Formats: sequence, C-alpha cells, structure tokens
Amino acid sequence: MNKAEENEDHALIELCQRGDKASFGKLVEKYMQRAYFTALGLIGDHEIALDLSQDAFVRAYRSIHKFVPEQNFFTWYYQILRNLCFNYWRDHARHARSFSEIGALDIETIVDTDQNSEKLAEQNEMKQALWQAMNELKPHEREIIVLKDFQELTYQQIAEALNCPIGTVMSRLFTARKALKQKLERFFND
Repeated sequence: MNKAEENEDHALIELCQRGDKASFGKLVEKYMQRAYFTALGLIGDHEIALDLSQDAFVRAYRSIHKFVPEQNFFTWYYQILRNLCFNYWRDHARHARSFSEIGALDIETIVDTDQNSEKLAEQNEMKQALWQAMNELKPHEREIIVLKDFQELTYQQIAEALNCPIGTVMSRLFTARKALKQKLERFFND
C-alpha cells in the first residue's frame, strides 16, 4: 500500500469516527475481497469465509473508535478477522471442510480454453495436492502462508498483524514453507 492509499484510509476512518457510515462502507468495498480470500485461506469454506469476513467488518465498525491512526487499517481489521477465524476453527474443527473440497471453482473460475486436457488435468491435480497439504498444516502455519504467499503482505505488515517481531515472522514462514514442502513431496512421491 502506498502512502496516498494509506492517507485515504485514514481520512475515511476519521470521518467514520465522527459518525459517517458511508465512509466505513467505502473501506468495506475496498477491502472486502481481500478479507474474503484471507478468511477462505484460513477456513477453507466459501460461505463461512463470507460470513466471518462480514462479521469482522461489523465488529470493526463497532470498534472504529479504538483505531489508532498510526496503524494500517487492514492490519487492524485482520486482528478481528483472525480471531473470528481461529475461534470458528477451534469450535468447528471436527466438522470443517478440507481445503481440497473447495476445488478449482472457488479459487479459479477462468479456464484457458487453449490448454490441452492433459495439462489441465495435471494443473488440477497439483491444485488439489496443494490444498490438501494446506489443510494438513497447523493453523498458525497455514495463516502465515496465507498472509505472505496469498495476500502478499510484507514482513512488516505480517509482523503488525500478528503482533510479533519481523524475525519471528521470517522464522515462522520458513518453518511453515518447510512443512508444506514436506507434505507436497509426500504427495508427489506416492
């Protein structure tokens, strides 16, 4: 996020803190897709990801007076969303859908018609393996991969979101990627 976007967010938040609901609506429009995909990456269910990301926006609105201007809005919002996702995951872990059940439909809806069917089948198999491996990761490992590799947050943004030093982020990411690699190697060696 560049400085102009950050300043725009802070202006909207300031208006919102003075009671302008439309300003918060603009923030929701700006971040709703990112919030949804973050929740989807953490939970693995389309409907639940939608519900949790919307619930997080409601809670963010109710707590907007607590927002500190030095913060990044999404990083602050992410704390709320993360707590909701982890609470959901904790409460429903036994009944959660696996990431592999999400399938290609939710993740990628555009199909290249020029690809041959063999290549397409191979790509689908790799996607399935990736989601299955993601599903087998520990929640904190999955979270850091979603933040860095899916959401493309910087180390600094992840550190702020997780409230930990950058070195810890790097260490956790290394460990999570190593665990993911081991799970994928197991799949491709079978």
